[in-house]
Amino acid sequence: MGSFDMSPSDSADRPKQIVEPGPKVSDLTSRALQQRIRQQEILAELGVVALQGRPFLELLNETVRLTAEGMNAEFCKVLEYLPKDNRLLVRAGVGWHEGIVGKATVGADLESPSGFALHTGKPVISNHLENEQRFRTPEVLVEHGIRRAMNVILQGDGAPYGVLEVDSRSEGEFSQNDIAFLQGAANILGMAIERQRHERRLKDALDRHQVLLKEITHRVKNSLQVVTGMLYLQASASSDDLLAGHLAEASSRISAIGRAYERLAFDENVEAIALDAYLRDVCGDAIGASSHCQLDYSAESRLLVDADRAIPIALIANELITNAAKHASPDESSPACLGVSLAKKTDSTISLSVSDNGPGLPADFDMSKSKGLGMRVVMALTKQLGGTITFQSGENGTEFILLIPSTPRHD
Repeated sequence: MGSFDMSPSDSADRPKQIVEPGPKVSDLTSRALQQRIRQQEILAELGVVALQGRPFLELLNETVRLTAEGMNAEFCKVLEYLPKDNRLLVRAGVGWHEGIVGKATVGADLESPSGFALHTGKPVISNHLENEQRFRTPEVLVEHGIRRAMNVILQGDGAPYGVLEVDSRSEGEFSQNDIAFLQGAANILGMAIERQRHERRLKDALDRHQVLLKEITHRVKNSLQVVTGMLYLQASASSDDLLAGHLAEASSRISAIGRAYERLAFDENVEAIALDAYLRDVCGDAIGASSHCQLDYSAESRLLVDADRAIPIALIANELITNAAKHASPDESSPACLGVSLAKKTDSTISLSVSDNGPGLPADFDMSKSKGLGMRVVMALTKQLGGTITFQSGENGTEFILLIPSTPRHD
């Protein structure tokens, strides 16, 4: 076969190919640089969003929106891995038809591009889905006319959450620089997801702890009520008035402790007790059914103290009120007026006052040398609390004033 020669004249007569002028190289470089700068800005925005602790779905939606913007893509989605089904659920997305987000799934096997990224941790770029031979193209991409896609793993400290995928209908190619941006966005989201997992586990553990604590305090309260009832029964059955009195006092002391556990069992705050409401109940128990005692109770609201401090304070109040009810009007000819006042003396000090309208204490009364069990209990508990107790007594009655730190002192 002979060669075909074209003479210069033939060449000159042929029509020349017309090529449209393309964008200058400098313009392409400028646009690419602007896009990379915007991608870095978006990664910074995602970092702020992740630190804000937004609700989980809001975090996912903001991630797909910003990621699509950073890639100049029409579509983006977060795929959550469902191990039992070995599929990936579209948990959040932008650009997709109604009914896709929250419902559509794709396979998570190695023949799926997103499944391959999930199981190998390697990013997958498919710039020409119509000619893709390595993986099958998910039906949801075909339905939306997607031409190119890129998948990267969403990995935290634990098991992978899923895949972050960006898709586009337009011609062009995703590059290695795009992988760096997409993986950066996925890493930020992965850390935020892992943090929320930790917070959820901590909250679940705290909830279990609170349930167990409430159950324990409820059982202790019930046990104390049983003991209180037994002491009352024994006091009622005793023919010895002195013994019956001691048993009744012991029952009153145990009841005061039981009140604290009752509040621990039902209050939302298991670490602190509202002292004002707690003492109101204790005072009511202390005077019991005494028809000759009138109680005037006043307290600042929401005075919160640790349970370990509330119980000794209540026991002191119980002893002082019981003693006042007994001695302020011994013959029951006139009512005994008892006053209990609880206030915040300073930012770190609580004041408790217990007063009566009785005949007053003996002139030589010394609290530190008292042989009565009640007063010895009061002195011991005051010392335990790191507080001080003083009294004023005269013909018009007696007042005990207790000053205690609202929090423990560490010497």
